[in-house]
Amino acid sequence: MAKSKKRFVCQACGSVSPRWQGQCADCSAWNTLVEDVPATVFSQKHDLSRGGRAVAFEPLNAPTQLPVRKSTGLAEFDRALGGGLVPGSAVLIGGDPGIGKSTLLLQCAATIARGGNDVVYVSGEEAAGQVRLRAARMGVADAPIRLASETSVRDILTTLGEGDPPALLVIDSIQTMHSDTIEGAPGTVSQVRGCALELIRYAKETGCVVVLVGHVTKDGTIAGPRVLEHMVDVVMSFEGERSHQYRILRALKNRFGAVDEIGVFAMANEGLEEVANPSLLFLSGRDAPLAGSAVFPALEGTRPVLVEIQALIVRLQSGATPRRAVVGWDNGRMAMLLAVLESRCGLNFSSAEVYLNIAGGYRLTDPAADLAVAAALVSALADRPLPDKAAWFGEVSLAGEIRPVAHAPLRLREAAKLGFARCYGPAGAANGAPDAEFRGLGQLANLVDQVMGNA
Repeated sequence: MAKSKKRFVCQACGSVSPRWQGQCADCSAWNTLVEDVPATVFSQKHDLSRGGRAVAFEPLNAPTQLPVRKSTGLAEFDRALGGGLVPGSAVLIGGDPGIGKSTLLLQCAATIARGGNDVVYVSGEEAAGQVRLRAARMGVADAPIRLASETSVRDILTTLGEGDPPALLVIDSIQTMHSDTIEGAPGTVSQVRGCALELIRYAKETGCVVVLVGHVTKDGTIAGPRVLEHMVDVVMSFEGERSHQYRILRALKNRFGAVDEIGVFAMANEGLEEVANPSLLFLSGRDAPLAGSAVFPALEGTRPVLVEIQALIVRLQSGATPRRAVVGWDNGRMAMLLAVLESRCGLNFSSAEVYLNIAGGYRLTDPAADLAVAAALVSALADRPLPDKAAWFGEVSLAGEIRPVAHAPLRLREAAKLGFARCYGPAGAANGAPDAEFRGLGQLANLVDQVMGNA
C-alpha cells in the first residue's frame, strides 16, 4: 500500500498543488488552496472485470410508482421546489450569512412536524438553546421537532438508524460536519464531500428528505467542492439584500422540476412571510412618474415580476473620466447598450456619468430588460418622464433593432393586472394578450422619438 501524500486543492478552479501557497498558480485566486487528503492508493493493479456481483438491468418502460411530494407548508417554497419535497431527495440551500436560511428551514420543519411527520433538526453551528430561542421568537416552539446540536456524521446516522427514518432531516450546515474516517478539519474539501456522500446515501436508502445548508464564498458560490452540487438533487440559492426586507429563494438545479423558479419572502419579526404578489413589493413607493424611471416585466421561471429600473445622468464640466456604476444588472451589457444608443441613435453619453439601479435590490439577468434600461437612460438624458403607467420590454441588438422575447403575453397580462394600461415592446408581441394597449417598436430610434416627443 502506497503512502498517501498531502495535496492542496483550489476551491475556485479545482487545480491541485503539492504544497500550500497564498495564490493559485492557475486561476490567480488568493487564499483558495485547502488541504485535501486523497484516498489510500494501492500500488497493486486490480482487474475490475471480474470478482464483482452481477447487476440487474431493468427496461426503460418498467412500471414505476411515482413518489408523492410532501408540502413544506409554505406555498412559495413549494413553488421553487416544483411542487414540494420528493421523498429520498437531497436538497442543498446556500446563501449569504444572516440572510435567513436557518429561519426558513425552521419554519418549514415546524410546519411539517405539526402535520404529524417525524422531523429531525441537527445544528452544527448553534447550541440547542440558541435554536430554541429562535423558535420561541418565531412562535414555533410547540412544534414536535427532534432537535440536536451535533457535528459527527457517524453519531447522527447511528442515532437515526436505531428507529424509523424521519420524514425530514435538516443539517445546518454541511461545512460543520465531520467524519472520523477522513483526515482534515470540518469544512475542508474531503470532509464536505465525504459527509455529504454519507448523508445522501442515507436519504436514498431510507426515503428520508435530507436538506443541507451550505455556506457561500465571497463570490457567492457554495463553499466546498463543486462536486457537492452534482451529488445533490436540488440546489437552491437564498438571495436578498440585508437593507431590504425581501428574500428570493431561487432553484438553480432541480431533478424533479423546472429550474429558475423563485419563491419570494419578506423578513418580519416573527420570521419569513410569503409574498404572493412580488410586483407590488418591488414597485412600492412609486407614485408620480419621474425622469429616468422605467418599469420592466421580468420573468422568473413561469412567474412574471414587475420591477423598476432607475437611471441617472450627470453631465461633467471638466475633462475627468466619466464613471459608470450599475447595481443589479450586468455592467458589460450596459456598456454595450450605451454604445448602441450613441452609434445608432446619435445620443452622447461619453461626457456624462451614468448610474443604473434596479429598485429593491433585485438582480436582473433577463435579456428582455434591454428596452426598459434604454428607456430609462434616454429619459434621464432628456430629463423627461416616460409615459405614466407604461411598461417596457424587448431585447436590443447591436444594429439597434428591438428583437422579440419569450413569453410576451405573460408579461403583458401581469402588467395589465397591476394597472399598467400601456406597454412598449417588439412589434407583434401582443398576440394573444389584448388586456393592455400595446405599441410595437422596430428600432431603438423609435424609442428615442417616443421619449423626446417627436413621434
